[in-house]
Amino acid sequence: MTIKFTKMQGLGNDFMVVDAIHQTVKFSPPLIQRWANRHFGIGFDQLLVVEQATPAGVDFRYRIFNADGSEVQQCGNGARCFARFVLDKGLTDKTEITVETASGVIVLYIEANGFVRVNMGKPNFKPQSLPFLPPLQQQIQAQQSTTYTLDVLGSSVTLGVVSMGNPHAVLAVEDINTAQVPQLGAALESHDAFPERVNVGFVQTIDRNHIALRVYERGAAETLACGTGACAAMVVLNRWGVVDDSVTVSLPGGDLLIQWGGEMHDSVWMTGPAVTVFEGEISDE
Repeated sequence: MTIKFTKMQGLGNDFMVVDAIHQTVKFSPPLIQRWANRHFGIGFDQLLVVEQATPAGVDFRYRIFNADGSEVQQCGNGARCFARFVLDKGLTDKTEITVETASGVIVLYIEANGFVRVNMGKPNFKPQSLPFLPPLQQQIQAQQSTTYTLDVLGSSVTLGVVSMGNPHAVLAVEDINTAQVPQLGAALESHDAFPERVNVGFVQTIDRNHIALRVYERGAAETLACGTGACAAMVVLNRWGVVDDSVTVSLPGGDLLIQWGGEMHDSVWMTGPAVTVFEGEISDE
Protein backbone atom coordinates (compact mmCIF):
# COMPACT_ATOMS: atom_id res chain seq x y z
CA MET A 1 0.00 0.00 0.00
CA THR A 2 1.25 3.52 -0.77
CA ILE A 3 0.62 6.90 0.85
CA LYS A 4 0.72 10.33 -0.74
CA PHE A 5 3.08 12.90 0.76
CA THR A 6 4.53 16.35 0.11
CA LYS A 7 8.18 17.25 0.63
CA MET A 8 8.51 20.79 2.06
CA GLN A 9 11.22 22.97 3.55
CA GLY A 10 11.49 26.05 5.72
CA LEU A 11 14.97 27.60 5.49
CA GLY A 12 16.37 24.19 4.54
CA ASN A 13 14.79 22.45 7.56
CA ASP A 14 13.01 19.76 5.51
CA PHE A 15 9.86 17.76 6.09
CA MET A 16 7.72 14.94 4.79
CA VAL A 17 4.11 16.14 5.21
CA VAL A 18 1.24 13.66 5.22
CA ASP A 19 -2.53 14.20 5.13
CA ALA A 20 -3.82 11.60 7.60
CA ILE A 21 -7.39 12.91 7.33
CA HIS A 22 -8.10 11.58 3.83
CA GLN A 23 -5.87 8.51 3.95
CA THR A 24 -5.10 5.88 6.57
CA VAL A 25 -1.49 5.98 7.72
CA LYS A 26 0.21 3.81 10.35
CA PHE A 27 3.60 4.92 11.65
CA SER A 28 6.35 2.99 13.40
CA PRO A 29 9.86 4.18 14.29
CA PRO A 30 11.54 1.75 11.82
CA LEU A 31 9.26 2.93 9.00
CA ILE A 32 9.88 6.61 9.77
CA GLN A 33 13.63 5.96 9.93
CA ARG A 34 13.48 4.31 6.50
CA TRP A 35 11.54 7.19 4.99
CA ALA A 36 13.93 9.70 6.60
CA ASN A 37 17.03 8.05 5.12
CA ARG A 38 18.53 10.42 2.55
CA HIS A 39 20.00 7.59 0.46
CA PHE A 40 17.25 4.95 0.54
CA GLY A 41 14.15 7.00 1.39
CA ILE A 42 12.71 10.49 0.97
CA GLY A 43 15.10 12.19 3.38
CA PHE A 44 13.88 14.69 5.96
CA ASP A 45 14.51 16.21 9.38
CA GLN A 46 10.93 15.62 10.56
CA LEU A 47 7.69 13.96 9.50
CA LEU A 48 4.63 16.21 9.89
CA VAL A 49 1.18 14.68 10.13
CA VAL A 50 -2.15 16.46 9.57
CA GLU A 51 -4.99 14.93 11.61
CA GLN A 52 -8.51 15.86 12.66
CA ALA A 53 -8.54 18.06 15.75
CA THR A 54 -10.26 16.83 18.92
CA PRO A 55 -11.07 20.13 20.78
CA ALA A 56 -13.97 22.25 19.55
CA GLY A 57 -12.95 25.40 17.69
CA VAL A 58 -9.59 23.99 16.56
CA ASP A 59 -8.95 23.39 12.85
CA PHE A 60 -6.33 20.60 12.83
CA ARG A 61 -4.14 18.38 14.95
CA TYR A 62 -0.41 18.72 14.19
CA ARG A 63 1.94 15.81 15.01
CA ILE A 64 5.73 15.80 14.59
CA PHE A 65 8.12 12.86 14.39
CA ASN A 66 11.91 13.19 14.32
CA ALA A 67 14.00 11.30 11.78
CA ASP A 68 14.76 8.70 14.46
CA GLY A 69 11.04 7.94 14.83
CA SER A 70 10.52 9.70 18.18
CA GLU A 71 7.47 11.94 18.51
CA VAL A 72 8.08 15.51 19.73
CA GLN A 73 5.87 18.33 20.96
CA GLN A 74 6.67 21.25 18.68
CA CYS A 75 8.51 22.37 15.54
CA GLY A 76 8.39 26.00 14.43
CA ASN A 77 9.64 25.61 10.87
CA GLY A 78 7.32 22.65 10.53
CA ALA A 79 4.38 24.76 11.74
CA ARG A 80 4.90 27.18 8.86
CA CYS A 81 5.04 24.30 6.36
CA PHE A 82 1.95 22.78 8.00
CA ALA A 83 0.02 26.02 7.42
CA ARG A 84 1.00 26.26 3.75
CA PHE A 85 0.21 22.56 3.23
CA VAL A 86 -3.36 22.66 4.57
CA LEU A 87 -4.12 25.82 2.57
CA ASP A 88 -2.47 24.66 -0.67
CA LYS A 89 -4.15 21.24 -0.46
CA GLY A 90 -7.57 22.79 0.01
CA LEU A 91 -7.99 21.34 3.50
CA THR A 92 -8.96 24.87 4.60
CA ASP A 93 -9.57 28.24 2.99
CA LYS A 94 -8.60 30.14 6.14
CA THR A 95 -5.47 32.27 6.41
CA GLU A 96 -5.72 32.17 10.22
CA ILE A 97 -5.44 28.53 11.28
CA THR A 98 -5.77 27.13 14.81
CA VAL A 99 -3.73 23.98 15.39
CA GLU A 100 -3.62 21.48 18.26
CA THR A 101 -0.13 20.24 19.19
CA ALA A 102 1.20 17.98 21.94
CA SER A 103 2.25 21.11 23.85
CA GLY A 104 -0.96 23.12 23.37
CA VAL A 105 -2.85 25.10 20.74
CA ILE A 106 -0.99 27.49 18.40
CA VAL A 107 -2.28 29.93 15.78
CA LEU A 108 -0.76 30.18 12.27
CA TYR A 109 -1.24 33.23 10.01
CA ILE A 110 -0.56 33.08 6.26
CA GLU A 111 0.43 36.55 5.09
CA ALA A 112 -0.16 38.12 1.68
CA ASN A 113 3.50 37.67 0.68
CA GLY A 114 3.27 33.91 1.32
CA PHE A 115 5.27 34.00 4.54
CA VAL A 116 3.74 32.39 7.60
CA ARG A 117 3.58 34.08 11.01
CA VAL A 118 3.21 31.78 13.99
CA ASN A 119 2.13 32.56 17.52
CA MET A 120 4.51 30.19 19.29
CA GLY A 121 2.98 30.77 22.72
CA LYS A 122 4.67 31.86 25.92
CA PRO A 123 8.21 30.77 26.78
CA ASN A 124 8.51 28.80 30.01
CA PHE A 125 11.77 29.29 31.91
CA LYS A 126 10.94 26.97 34.81
CA PRO A 127 13.47 24.10 34.85
CA GLN A 128 10.77 21.49 35.41
CA SER A 129 9.05 22.53 32.17
CA LEU A 130 11.85 21.11 30.01
CA PRO A 131 12.59 19.12 32.24
CA PHE A 132 15.99 20.35 33.42
CA LEU A 133 17.74 19.19 36.60
CA PRO A 134 20.18 21.91 37.69
CA PRO A 135 23.32 20.87 39.57
CA LEU A 136 22.69 20.52 43.31
CA GLN A 137 24.37 23.80 44.26
CA GLN A 138 22.18 25.74 41.76
CA GLN A 139 18.82 24.21 42.66
CA ILE A 140 17.86 26.69 45.41
CA GLN A 141 18.02 29.64 43.01
CA ALA A 142 16.72 27.70 40.00
CA GLN A 143 13.30 29.38 39.80
CA GLN A 144 14.89 32.86 39.60
CA SER A 145 18.00 31.97 37.60
CA THR A 146 18.63 33.13 34.04
CA THR A 147 21.91 31.22 33.67
CA TYR A 148 23.24 27.86 34.75
CA THR A 149 26.60 26.11 34.53
CA LEU A 150 27.12 22.47 33.58
CA ASP A 151 30.21 20.31 33.35
CA VAL A 152 30.44 18.98 29.80
CA LEU A 153 33.34 17.24 28.03
CA GLY A 154 35.74 18.17 30.83
CA SER A 155 34.90 21.88 31.00
CA SER A 156 32.21 24.15 32.44
CA VAL A 157 29.68 25.81 30.12
CA THR A 158 27.19 28.60 30.87
CA LEU A 159 23.73 28.34 29.36
CA GLY A 160 20.13 29.45 29.56
CA VAL A 161 17.20 27.05 29.39
CA VAL A 162 13.63 27.51 28.14
CA SER A 163 10.70 25.45 26.93
CA MET A 164 9.07 26.61 23.71
CA GLY A 165 6.75 23.61 23.85
CA ASN A 166 9.95 21.59 23.50
CA PRO A 167 13.16 21.85 25.56
CA HIS A 168 16.04 24.17 24.62
CA ALA A 169 19.46 25.00 26.04
CA VAL A 170 21.10 28.17 24.69
CA LEU A 171 24.84 28.92 24.75
CA ALA A 172 26.41 32.25 23.78
CA VAL A 173 29.48 31.87 21.53
CA GLU A 174 32.02 34.35 20.16
CA ASP A 175 31.99 32.97 16.63
CA ILE A 176 29.24 30.78 15.23
CA ASN A 177 31.58 29.36 12.59
CA THR A 178 34.06 27.90 15.08
CA ALA A 179 31.56 26.75 17.72
CA GLN A 180 31.88 23.07 18.63
CA VAL A 181 28.34 22.29 17.57
CA PRO A 182 28.64 18.54 16.75
CA GLN A 183 30.68 17.60 19.82
CA LEU A 184 29.15 19.89 22.45
CA GLY A 185 25.66 19.62 20.97
CA ALA A 186 25.68 15.83 21.19
CA ALA A 187 27.08 15.88 24.73
CA LEU A 188 24.47 18.35 25.98
CA GLU A 189 21.57 16.74 24.12
CA SER A 190 22.00 13.56 26.19
CA HIS A 191 23.36 15.18 29.39
CA ASP A 192 21.97 13.77 32.65
CA ALA A 193 20.60 17.24 33.48
CA PHE A 194 18.11 16.82 30.61
CA PRO A 195 16.31 13.52 31.28
CA GLU A 196 14.16 13.85 28.12
CA ARG A 197 17.10 15.21 26.06
CA VAL A 198 17.31 18.77 24.77
CA ASN A 199 17.78 20.92 21.67
CA VAL A 200 21.01 22.93 21.89
CA GLY A 201 21.40 26.40 20.37
CA PHE A 202 24.75 28.11 19.78
CA VAL A 203 24.16 31.84 19.36
CA GLN A 204 26.38 34.76 18.36
CA THR A 205 25.13 38.31 18.97
CA ILE A 206 25.73 40.62 15.99
CA ASP A 207 23.79 43.59 17.38
CA ARG A 208 20.66 44.20 19.46
CA ASN A 209 18.38 43.30 16.54
CA HIS A 210 20.41 40.58 14.82
CA ILE A 211 21.84 37.25 15.97
CA ALA A 212 23.37 34.22 14.24
CA LEU A 213 22.40 30.72 15.33
CA ARG A 214 23.24 27.05 14.83
CA VAL A 215 21.09 24.36 16.45
CA TYR A 216 21.83 20.77 17.36
CA GLU A 217 18.34 19.29 17.39
CA ARG A 218 17.20 16.52 19.67
CA GLY A 219 16.92 13.36 17.60
CA ALA A 220 18.11 14.99 14.36
CA ALA A 221 21.66 16.40 15.02
CA GLU A 222 22.49 19.79 13.45
CA THR A 223 19.91 21.12 11.00
CA LEU A 224 19.91 24.08 8.62
CA ALA A 225 17.19 25.82 10.65
CA CYS A 226 15.13 25.36 13.80
CA GLY A 227 12.14 27.63 14.41
CA THR A 228 11.67 26.88 18.09
CA GLY A 229 15.45 27.12 18.47
CA ALA A 230 15.37 30.63 16.99
CA CYS A 231 12.60 31.57 19.43
CA ALA A 232 14.52 30.07 22.36
CA ALA A 233 17.75 31.88 21.49
CA MET A 234 15.97 35.22 21.13
CA VAL A 235 14.02 35.01 24.41
CA VAL A 236 17.05 33.85 26.40
CA LEU A 237 19.20 36.69 25.03
CA ASN A 238 16.35 39.15 25.60
CA ARG A 239 16.08 37.96 29.20
CA TRP A 240 19.84 38.47 29.54
CA GLY A 241 19.38 42.06 28.28
CA VAL A 242 21.47 41.45 25.16
CA VAL A 243 18.82 41.97 22.41
CA ASP A 244 15.65 44.01 21.87
CA ASP A 245 12.06 42.87 21.28
CA SER A 246 12.34 42.30 17.52
CA VAL A 247 15.30 40.27 16.26
CA THR A 248 16.38 38.80 12.93
CA VAL A 249 17.81 35.33 13.53
CA SER A 250 20.24 34.19 10.82
CA LEU A 251 20.44 30.41 10.55
CA PRO A 252 22.46 28.40 8.00
CA GLY A 253 19.28 28.01 5.91
CA GLY A 254 18.17 31.67 6.04
CA ASP A 255 16.57 34.31 8.26
CA LEU A 256 13.59 34.32 10.63
CA LEU A 257 12.01 37.31 12.36
CA ILE A 258 11.37 36.61 16.06
CA GLN A 259 9.42 39.07 18.22
CA TRP A 260 8.74 38.93 21.96
CA GLY A 261 7.82 41.56 24.52
CA GLY A 262 6.72 45.15 23.98
CA GLU A 263 3.64 45.32 21.75
CA MET A 264 3.86 41.56 21.19
CA HIS A 265 3.17 41.01 24.91
CA ASP A 266 3.88 37.54 26.37
CA SER A 267 3.72 35.35 23.26
CA VAL A 268 6.66 34.75 20.94
CA TRP A 269 5.98 35.42 17.25
CA MET A 270 7.94 33.85 14.40
CA THR A 271 7.72 34.90 10.74
CA GLY A 272 9.39 33.14 7.82
CA PRO A 273 8.97 31.21 4.56
CA ALA A 274 7.55 27.74 3.81
CA VAL A 275 8.19 26.11 0.42
CA THR A 276 6.88 22.99 -1.33
CA VAL A 277 9.69 20.96 -2.93
CA PHE A 278 7.85 18.04 -4.58
CA GLU A 279 4.91 15.63 -4.33
CA GLY A 280 5.20 11.84 -4.19
CA GLU A 281 3.95 8.45 -3.10
CA ILE A 282 5.80 5.86 -1.04
CA SER A 283 5.13 2.38 0.33
CA ASP A 284 4.06 2.16 3.97
CA GLU A 285 5.29 -1.42 4.29
